[in-house]
Amino acid sequence: MPTVTPAVVTQRGARRLPRLPLLLLCAAYLLPGLFGRDPWRSADVTAFGAMVAMAEGRTPWLAPQLGGVPLDGALLPHWLGAAFIVVGQGWVDAELAARLAFALLLALTLALTWYSTFLLARTEAAQPVAFAFGGEADPVAYARAMADGGLLALMATLGLLQLGHETTPELAQLAAMALALYALAAAPFRVWRARVAVLLALPLMAASGAPAMAAGAGVLGAVVCLRSRLPEVRRFAPWLLAALAASVALATIIGAWRWRVQGLDASDLPTLARQWLWFLWPAWPLALWTLWRWRRQLLYRHVSVPLVFVLVALGANVAMGGSDRALMLGLPGLAVLAAFALPTLKRSATAAIDWFSMFFFTATALFIWVMYAAMQTGVPAKPAANVAKLAPGFEAPFSALALAFAAAGSLAWVAVVRWRTGRHQDALWKSLVLPAGGVALCWLLLMTLWLPLLDHARSARPLVQRLAPHVPAGTPCIAAPGVSPANVAALEHFGRWRVDATPAAMEGPCPLLLRVARDLTLPPTPPGWDVVAVVPRPTGRDELMQLLRRAR
Repeated sequence: MPTVTPAVVTQRGARRLPRLPLLLLCAAYLLPGLFGRDPWRSADVTAFGAMVAMAEGRTPWLAPQLGGVPLDGALLPHWLGAAFIVVGQGWVDAELAARLAFALLLALTLALTWYSTFLLARTEAAQPVAFAFGGEADPVAYARAMADGGLLALMATLGLLQLGHETTPELAQLAAMALALYALAAAPFRVWRARVAVLLALPLMAASGAPAMAAGAGVLGAVVCLRSRLPEVRRFAPWLLAALAASVALATIIGAWRWRVQGLDASDLPTLARQWLWFLWPAWPLALWTLWRWRRQLLYRHVSVPLVFVLVALGANVAMGGSDRALMLGLPGLAVLAAFALPTLKRSATAAIDWFSMFFFTATALFIWVMYAAMQTGVPAKPAANVAKLAPGFEAPFSALALAFAAAGSLAWVAVVRWRTGRHQDALWKSLVLPAGGVALCWLLLMTLWLPLLDHARSARPLVQRLAPHVPAGTPCIAAPGVSPANVAALEHFGRWRVDATPAAMEGPCPLLLRVARDLTLPPTPPGWDVVAVVPRPTGRDELMQLLRRAR
């Protein structure tokens, strides 16, 4: 055990977060956005379009396509969503069925992050200082309080908010990454659970479209295990390497390897830094503080294990030209690192986090309420005019149920702020209650008060509805060569049209041709085709859809 540990925690400080408030907070984070909305562009509707096409038998399950164009190798997430759609047919719509599957993946990620933090906090090197006359935190109570902090840190992270509520393959990758983190954390305590978990995690990550990140996590994880002082952890290394070999073999069999390296130059570094600053907030400053305060224990498991997954995600993010979806996979590890900052924070740091969170999220919530009032009543006039300008044709419906949930969430926020500003709170996780609660509040308000507006702006349904009057009934297919998978998915699902997006589609039998123009620049009309309509996206000023008919 290290001679010096920076954690000083009393038994009172190791109180766990009451389970009912914690479950309500998780529900406020998970459930909003699950009901009553369309898949949003572009990755969300692309993945959903593939799932519903598989469920309806319009594309093979082993080689999914959209418009005749093959998709990437992320088979497992598409199978999962399609299976839920098939099971839910007749009693739940396809959008909700697919979203339920991915909500369960997000819930699994939250649970695995909690257990990973708990098990890593149980290690001897992670325990706080023992007091001369007793009164220090009980090891299990301390680990439980740390796990509550890790869960709050994950929910508070801004980058997870939208991406974590989509139906995209990256959410399956995130759950698999969290499972791999749990496997490494559980290696000395839950021997067979850890082995089974790692044998599942890395192949699942590869089957979900991230074989390179699975390989990176496997290699770095094996290095950590082989350097461990614990024999149980060293014996875990062969199982980790077996999982690595299985993931490589599986990715090769299903064709999941894709060259996605884009690289960065010096001019991209400021953009990358800004992305890390907001995407990883507020976990990144806490994680950096952990690395500093626990610098004498960097090679110990409670620091090195989560650091492995953070480094893999950061490396993939840089290699893929700043991909936020690659960066998201490091969030469980980052949350665990952030949790280990909690027993070392000074009172001034926790106060700064509390005051910033209280003012920032309260101001954001008030802004959402003001805009909602403007949409419903026209007062204040300027925000109402801005909405009308940015979303032409949008009419805000009134929902008493949405208003009730938004009001309940706002009152709960007031209660949390009042609780946190009390002087008697000394729990380890106290400084993350307001960040996590504020994120959950704002997401709840957006998915209730603003949901119709966001759906109008981000769904492809309004565009397809504008296009529908120009497509004659009984049209056998629409040629759309080069059109993005997101637009193909929207046309097939919302329009119920068969789309041919292959490069040779214009030479096929389709009587209609669809082209998408960026920057309002329409290409010349090809010979043998007549323009039928030019349809702008309702909330997109730089995108037009041009529909043409084959000349008779």
